[in-house]
Amino acid sequence: MLFGPKGSEELSVSLCGVCGRHAELFELPGRTEKYCLECSADVATSILLTTEIDAATLAGRATENLVAEFAQLSARLLERSQST
Repeated sequence: MLFGPKGSEELSVSLCGVCGRHAELFELPGRTEKYCLECSADVATSILLTTEIDAATLAGRATENLVAEFAQLSARLLERSQST
């Protein structure tokens, strides 16, 4: 069990950087916020999708499917962040 500052009896609260839920949090490389398992998976996927969209654009390949997937993922993250 974690406690706050010395002499305090308050519990340290861990809140997800996206949804704000109290949960076990995970760090992602290059990110300062911590996320619950569900949100960390979605944030990591969004990072990968952004990289793939950029690479496909630079290579002159079609990006419609990747952009559509990114839009769905973004909507899910937004919905989750607004539900708390």
